Amino acid sequence: MEDKAYKNHMAGLQDGRKVDEPCTIVIFGASGDLTVRKLIPALYHLFIEGQMPESFRVVGFARREKTDESWRKEMRAGIEKYSRTCKVNNSQWQAFSKNICYHRGDLTDAVAYDALAERLTKSENNRLSSNLVFYLAISPSLFGEVVDQLHTAKLLNRYVEGDARWQRVVVEKPFGHDLKSAQLLNNHLMRHARERQIFRIDHYLGKETVQNIMMFRFSNAIFEQLWNREAIDHVQITVSEDIGVGSRGGYFEEVGSLRDMMQNHLLQIMSLVAMEPPPSLEAEDIRNEKVKLLKSIRKMTPEIVAQNVVRGQYFAGTVNEDSRNGYRQEERVDPESNVETFVAMKLFVDNWRWSDVPFYLRTGKNLPNRASEVRLQFRPTPNVLFAAQDNLDLHANALTLRLQPDEGISLRFNGKVPGNSIETRPVRMHFGYNAEFGAYTPEAYERLLLEAMAGDATLFIRRDEVEAAWQIVDSIRKGWGDTPLSNREFYAAGTWGPVAADDLLEVDNHVWHIPLPD
Repeated sequence: MEDKAYKNHMAGLQDGRKVDEPCTIVIFGASGDLTVRKLIPALYHLFIEGQMPESFRVVGFARREKTDESWRKEMRAGIEKYSRTCKVNNSQWQAFSKNICYHRGDLTDAVAYDALAERLTKSENNRLSSNLVFYLAISPSLFGEVVDQLHTAKLLNRYVEGDARWQRVVVEKPFGHDLKSAQLLNNHLMRHARERQIFRIDHYLGKETVQNIMMFRFSNAIFEQLWNREAIDHVQITVSEDIGVGSRGGYFEEVGSLRDMMQNHLLQIMSLVAMEPPPSLEAEDIRNEKVKLLKSIRKMTPEIVAQNVVRGQYFAGTVNEDSRNGYRQEERVDPESNVETFVAMKLFVDNWRWSDVPFYLRTGKNLPNRASEVRLQFRPTPNVLFAAQDNLDLHANALTLRLQPDEGISLRFNGKVPGNSIETRPVRMHFGYNAEFGAYTPEAYERLLLEAMAGDATLFIRRDEVEAAWQIVDSIRKGWGDTPLSNREFYAAGTWGPVAADDLLEVDNHVWHIPLPD
């Protein structure tokens, strides 16, 4: 049970849009790409939009030799290059940059953490020293080391009920590489922190349309009444990338698309789309329903894996008139590698709402365009009334939730073509965030950092969610075993995946929907 002080704190967050409590954010991995491309730009935009606390500090921790001023210059250049506005107002930057500083230290050096602790305590505002967010933008292999060092330096302790001070740890994916390693990492983190202090980040959950899935479902009776096996024929979830592995070949050889994308992004989206209505919008109520959904996915035996899961690997081709190497020709990739750069699967949710409704999930690299979408295709109408008409182009109704780019929602239905003849064609009603609200939707990291500072875990992944997803992925990997890729599992860069992925839907008389390009 949460203590009264904590509940009062959560109730005073002004609808989650403004963090009032002073805090310090310590970014481990301050010299890395994530910090300069995403984290500092996100914090800067939160600041200029008035969503940061009145008192805050950002401390970058890394081993390279830098001064406060040199790190600030690097971060400003990063904002100008990577942020959603790419413009920095001098007066706003001066006000923001006085709150950020750099701390040099090796992640394994206890002395560096002692010096960090001493630095953090030098503040006129005690809350800046006691309210701490530790963002681990580092290799997952170092997560355990860092939390151990923070605990030894008395910067991180398990929360005690009634304590007004708080510390939180934000960790990036990948969270383990299988169920066993995820469990070991969870156990390690929880030596020094409670579950409510750990924020496992998946940036897809910060996207506006992903967050809008629940609002769209549960506040619109016309759709929620159709959100079940009686009306929906099947569901497709696609996350496509138009880039290859690039310089990440060595990393990708260790993970592949199944671990890199399916275990977190796609299964998280599926859980939001298919979960039951939570009793409230409290973080734990929402996450309870997501876990129930993941645990309701039909067990993946080796026989089911062979029938319902397809992997693929790209060979040389052309994407948007750009020639691409094959995966086996990428840097630090085994020339005989069987690592998958594409995964497609058919899943079933064994509960009352979704019984026998197939969920098709796919993700891949070097596909024709970059897109993320959820498509719910409704059952077709009985072919009785219009059976005698030869010129009717009747399509099943479909609802598409587009997560990126051009976030929005569209509904496809059949309409009569104007004129004297009875001719139909599919038409689309489209809602776009930018067009409707006239504002750029915030970057995912802006929302996630804001919620981490506020202590709202709704958009973060709980321990049992992580482990439930790994159980699914591990069973698939076990089903694959050491079997090499077949000829039907290779695809040319610039195409929509291997022939085997089309076969997966063809047996059900379905076809993949092709997402629109940017």
